[in-house]
Amino acid sequence: MVGAGIVGIACAYYLVKQHGIGNVVLIDPRDPMSLTSAQSGENYRNWWPHPVMTAYTDHSIDLMEAIARESGERINMTRRGYALVTRRPLPVDLIEDLHRGYGGSADQPIRVHEAGSTCSYSPPVSAQWDQAPQGVDVLCDQAVIQAAFPSWAKDIRTVLHIRRAGSISGQQLGQYMLEAIRAAGGRLIRGKLAAIEKTAPFALGVETADGRFTLRANRLVNAAGPFFTDIAAMLDETLPVSCVFQQKISFEDRERAIPRNMPFTIDLDGQSIAWSDEEREILSEDAEAAKLLEPMPGGIHCRPDGAEDGAWIKLGWAYNERPSDPHDEDPVDPQFPDSVIRAASRLHPGLAAYVGRLPRGAHHYGGYYAMTAENWPLIGPMRTPGAFMAGALSGFGTMAACSTGSICAAWVADGDLPAYARPLSLSRYEDAALMSELSALSSRGVL
Repeated sequence: MVGAGIVGIACAYYLVKQHGIGNVVLIDPRDPMSLTSAQSGENYRNWWPHPVMTAYTDHSIDLMEAIARESGERINMTRRGYALVTRRPLPVDLIEDLHRGYGGSADQPIRVHEAGSTCSYSPPVSAQWDQAPQGVDVLCDQAVIQAAFPSWAKDIRTVLHIRRAGSISGQQLGQYMLEAIRAAGGRLIRGKLAAIEKTAPFALGVETADGRFTLRANRLVNAAGPFFTDIAAMLDETLPVSCVFQQKISFEDRERAIPRNMPFTIDLDGQSIAWSDEEREILSEDAEAAKLLEPMPGGIHCRPDGAEDGAWIKLGWAYNERPSDPHDEDPVDPQFPDSVIRAASRLHPGLAAYVGRLPRGAHHYGGYYAMTAENWPLIGPMRTPGAFMAGALSGFGTMAACSTGSICAAWVADGDLPAYARPLSLSRYEDAALMSELSALSSRGVL
């Protein structure tokens, strides 16, 4: 496995767990889970605008639930859902996305609560994942919305509350899997893959602090995260994947602006950030910063972070669409913390207390979304016989790691594949009807 992030670890784990293959080696020049996996928002959801991706993430959630049970809840799995909010009344396009994504499944009911109707909505009082309802609650009654979420701005007209969604500890998930891999005889090599002989069994040139050596492998899995295309290039292959850098901040919410029982909340509406005239003048003098003066896309996230009795929160906003080279210095935007707080305070007015006053100790960080144009992963055989891949999980690596590892392991071990697996491989590009369908979607599920 080239890459010891959560995806490479999951591939090795399911080779061990589901196929009894313990002779696995993870190669990475860094510590496990220390690059992209360390920047995870640690959220999960089964909402997608296409049933293939819904099935894929539902399977992953099933597998995470199994690990939660087996490990004695070590992965800290919670389920208060995702709340997608908008100021639009009864947004038909979003509701159509729900029906398309869930495919009319009886296990995923879509409950629409309109004003004046008898409301059976259950707010996310408990964080227990095994007590949460299934499906989606579409709240179109402002009185119900304000009663359930009093800290939000009062202009919200519709909430799509995805119920099979929440948070986990991605680091604990990875550590639990690593322990099982090592117990089965698997190894972790701290080294850089420098060369690959391009036919199986592969001879891999690995550079470590102690020198260079050759490792031989019957099967090779490319799980290199943002360096996914580098490993492909070593096999003389190209993959339709680019890297986009996205940022987040976390800080101690000393003002208690965000209730600890609030679900992961996403403001879907675009907006123009409310800058003062002086701020606008300063921003206009820098070509990059001046973009913040223009109308901005929606998708601002906010959620409580950590324990129920804690105080930290996370904010994110995946508005960047410009690809970057992960070999270069990370394109961190020093303006991002202030921008995201201002944008988030539109929905969460209490956050305005932090504009220009970010608490000391705040963490500003970012990671790469390695992604295909349609925002589906690539899992399965590469063109080189004996080589496989598991990557392009743009922003959903933690939530989909388990199903990714399970189906990649099935490809490697020639096991049974779930019905949704083949469209997630390179073979989808040969399916003109599917690709046409994907290009027609109004949403790629980027949150």
